[in-house]
Amino acid sequence: MAVPYSVETIRALERKFREQGLFRPFRRRRYEPGAVLHYDIRGVLPDGRGRVTLEIERFVGGGYAGQVYKTRLLEIENTEGEVRGFQKGQAYALKILIPASGMSRRIRNLFYALGFQGPFSLQVTPAAGRSQALWQKFIRRAAAMEFGSPDGVVDIIATLVDHDLGGCGEISEWVDGRLWRFEVDDDLDARRAWKPGRPEEGLGSTEYRTKRAFMDRLVKMMRQMGAVELARQYEWWSLKSQPNALKRTASDPDPNAGLVAVDFRAGMALTPVTPQCPADIKLVFQGLARGRLVQFDKGDFGTLEKFVSEHSEAFAGMEAALAELKREDRAYRDSLIDLTYHHVRLFGGRLRHSIMAGFRESWRIRNMTDERTAARLDKSGLLSLIFLLWPFLILATPALLIFAWPGPVWWKYPLWLVPFFLAPFLRRLWGRADLRRHYAKMAMSPAYFLRAGRARIAEALIRWHRAGRVTAERALKIAGQPWRYYLHLPLSVLPIGFHRFLTDKAYFKERLQIMFVRPVRLFFNAEEREKWLLDMIAQGERNRMLLPVEADRIRAQIKEPYIQKYLKSLAVHVATLFVSETVYVTVALVYILTHPDLTWQQATLHAGVIVGALNLLPVSPGSLVRGVYVVGLMIKERNFRDYNIAFGLSFLKMIGYLAFPIQMAYRYPDLARFMAGHWATEAVHFVPVFGERGAWLEHFVFDAFYNYPLTIRRRIKRRADLRAHLKPRSWPAPLLALGGVGLLALLHFAYFNIGGRMAGFGSVWWLAIWVPFLAGVFTCLWAGGMRAGKRIFQGTLAGGAAGLLYGLLIILGPRFFPFLDPAGAGLGATPVLTYFKLPVQYALLFGLLATAGALIAETRKVNS
Repeated sequence: MAVPYSVETIRALERKFREQGLFRPFRRRRYEPGAVLHYDIRGVLPDGRGRVTLEIERFVGGGYAGQVYKTRLLEIENTEGEVRGFQKGQAYALKILIPASGMSRRIRNLFYALGFQGPFSLQVTPAAGRSQALWQKFIRRAAAMEFGSPDGVVDIIATLVDHDLGGCGEISEWVDGRLWRFEVDDDLDARRAWKPGRPEEGLGSTEYRTKRAFMDRLVKMMRQMGAVELARQYEWWSLKSQPNALKRTASDPDPNAGLVAVDFRAGMALTPVTPQCPADIKLVFQGLARGRLVQFDKGDFGTLEKFVSEHSEAFAGMEAALAELKREDRAYRDSLIDLTYHHVRLFGGRLRHSIMAGFRESWRIRNMTDERTAARLDKSGLLSLIFLLWPFLILATPALLIFAWPGPVWWKYPLWLVPFFLAPFLRRLWGRADLRRHYAKMAMSPAYFLRAGRARIAEALIRWHRAGRVTAERALKIAGQPWRYYLHLPLSVLPIGFHRFLTDKAYFKERLQIMFVRPVRLFFNAEEREKWLLDMIAQGERNRMLLPVEADRIRAQIKEPYIQKYLKSLAVHVATLFVSETVYVTVALVYILTHPDLTWQQATLHAGVIVGALNLLPVSPGSLVRGVYVVGLMIKERNFRDYNIAFGLSFLKMIGYLAFPIQMAYRYPDLARFMAGHWATEAVHFVPVFGERGAWLEHFVFDAFYNYPLTIRRRIKRRADLRAHLKPRSWPAPLLALGGVGLLALLHFAYFNIGGRMAGFGSVWWLAIWVPFLAGVFTCLWAGGMRAGKRIFQGTLAGGAAGLLYGLLIILGPRFFPFLDPAGAGLGATPVLTYFKLPVQYALLFGLLATAGALIAETRKVNS
């Protein structure tokens, strides 16, 4: 999730770096708004050359494949041929194929190296980017046939090399679009039964289904034309492909129009041992069937040529592009070792020379070698091989020392850690004269050493400020007083919020105020509540969760009494956020303090088990507070109708936070949908990879917390309509209670005959618990036209009665039935306490299990 930061502070820190006068350049990870960039570009179709000047308007984001910017074209100059698709003053998308996050870059490069034994080609090999851009042009032509317009696939205009960041890039049309909106849908059963291509009449979640159908058609089309591995970018069950398709905002409010595929650059290589999502498992087996052990972006040119030939009119004028695509793809594949693809061909001299040329080109683009070193490596295959294998040669050094030196010498084994830091450093020194000069000066000049330290601190503070670890003022203060940086450095390994909580007094006070003061102010101050809601609405507009017309409609309703009542109730819900955690930790601490004989390891384990077990309960202290508050409102206002849904949901953990949005679903649908989406999905964005905004998990959480309760309400109403003509039946509850006790007695009898010994509940619990559960289920199924609440109550009574009778049977039964084990029941020595305690325990346990069964029976899908 993006964190607001000061661009001016970033620029000030960059100036701080340059003021140090170092020999090495500034290590840039990404660009800031206002930066003006100059690129030599190559048009995709037609193949022209030119030079552009772009101004960065904003950083959009990115993933494992690279970072994306919205830019404005300032100047365009054709230097060879013509580069089509540019218009001065228009907005364009610039994608540099290097992740902005260092961790994402390392993970991506590791997966790619495992599959292809080389650096990430889209970043370091212009032929790779060129071939994929041409593939996208063919996909766009095919989309014009499939969807009736080429606008279903974003147009790519040019490719380039960014020498500052050290990677290849591309320029595409800018799509003013948004991710999906959360839609109210009280019939998830119908949506789940639907599949793309089936009739849609009467179904909800129109925008959700339209996107799924669009992506399904796109995947099928790409497979038909040979872009099999690229189709992975739009596989629905990858669970993270949904943000790759945007909806053009100009198409609003029509939910069926405006979808466009915007991302065709894969980020993660797929191997049989590295599946990253459910869809990858299927794709691995499909790849193995095609003879592809490692999958990334390779296409099938035989299939493509056949597809183009069959649709020659649609692909008219692209004959030269097809020939160029095959040439560029061949150059791309021949720049990789790729054992699973080349295998025995690696013994050929031409291929080995091509691979080494690819490595040399990658070193130049990544700024690992300067012009002089690159020229020397170009002339010597041996030097190139040594430069390539240098890290592995360094890694061998400690192994030789360890095995050559006799005896268990303690200092030998830490040497294994040295190469991981030393090898890349030494290779950088070899490749670049400016770095050699820089580090030599650091070694000889104390003043330069201090300046280098201040410059490195400035670079680190840029990363910290972007991430939200330090404010703009604190970043500049640390830059001016470097000793403060070293106080922060040990804390930089902590999560961002915790680091700032411990080091920023204002942030510390702000978080405490949010946790303990704001809920009270929200409850008592109407203006504060309105401002809170208006701020959330403004954020929803920025994130495009709300259309302007919806936001205006909500603002117009803010003074209505029910909205004010809702906001006050929401303040109570916010106040309960930390109640449960506080109670759980207190219980764990009390347990530890009352058991002084525990070691610290045992105390930690027991405390973790206690907190974990309490978190598994469906009801929490916080949810009880919420529920009691709702009950109090109902009693005070003598109004059940306006709280009937919130009453039931408020007592439940997690979902209780959405009790009032769900209650408001039909009276204020815009506000209810927005608040549910805002609250339900905010935590999802902290989930790595799959928690991306607009991905499947985000919508799943919204459905689970908002649409699913509405679906349950629909099921209950539908079941009531189907049972309206039936007579209520009360006999199933006592019959099932008696039958359940009989089944339990038979269970004990069977255990006695098979095992040869008496059985207590502890021996047969894993089967016995199903008896009250099924009693609750069948009580509801056989209760006829009785109201839902009464059916559930009858199911609870059936289970509780079965438990009560079972407890009495355990106590009194051994006199008549020798296969019952009173000792296994845990009977105490005092008869009176025993007779009272055991039946009550079983009645409570069985009643709870029967209630669970009754709830499932009443909320399950209605089949007719």
